[in-house]
Amino acid sequence: LAVSVEPHRHEGVFIYRGAEDALVTLNMVPGQSVYGERRVTVTEGGVKQEYRTWNPFRSKLAAAILGGVDQIHIKPKAKVLYLGAASGTTVSHVSDIIGPDGLVYAVEFSHRAGRDLVNVAKKRTNIIPVLEDARHPLKYRMLIGMVDVIFADVAQPDQSRIVALNAHTFLRNGGHFLISIKANCIDSTASAEAVFASEVRKLQQENLKPQEQLTLEPYERDHAVVVGVYRPLPKSSSK
Repeated sequence: LAVSVEPHRHEGVFIYRGAEDALVTLNMVPGQSVYGERRVTVTEGGVKQEYRTWNPFRSKLAAAILGGVDQIHIKPKAKVLYLGAASGTTVSHVSDIIGPDGLVYAVEFSHRAGRDLVNVAKKRTNIIPVLEDARHPLKYRMLIGMVDVIFADVAQPDQSRIVALNAHTFLRNGGHFLISIKANCIDSTASAEAVFASEVRKLQQENLKPQEQLTLEPYERDHAVVVGVYRPLPKSSSK
């Protein structure tokens, strides 16, 4: 059976074509898995390249990509602020995508997850672990430069506020954000649609302009990802 890897339309993301197709990223640390994921090696033009499979049931970003999200804004050389990095599962794939010239600042408050995250970062020089509470960006402002993208998966009722605080502190004007919203985490009494709409309104009030929203079925129930732009740059007047 011939196996091959082809580029996905999101730069830095690939599709593995084999016995079954899989979303994959080019492994920045060949020979090592991060969380037990399968690695596949493909020879391209006489060069062996190792890819890591990316499971959408374990990563909201992978679920959004397979769900057909239009833009992820996380690409080679990007500087990313990742809020709610947990043990570094998705962060490791972001690390693969942005490559050695990118940076991902991975913020996680849980000490247990933080330990795993620090271990992932030891082998991946483009991950900077920040073991702080994302509610208090001023505590880690000395560690982080301006970023192009914020990805947030903090599963807290005040997530929109947390993202806004971090955007005002670190996100460049015209930069982008991706937020994973878990409806019952914000309000278990309202319908998922009502929660998503209410969160979008909160973002708009903070100069975070949503451009796209999609649910993560069949990978997650009552989850949506909202993608947008921060303080959009004025359209340059074409002379």
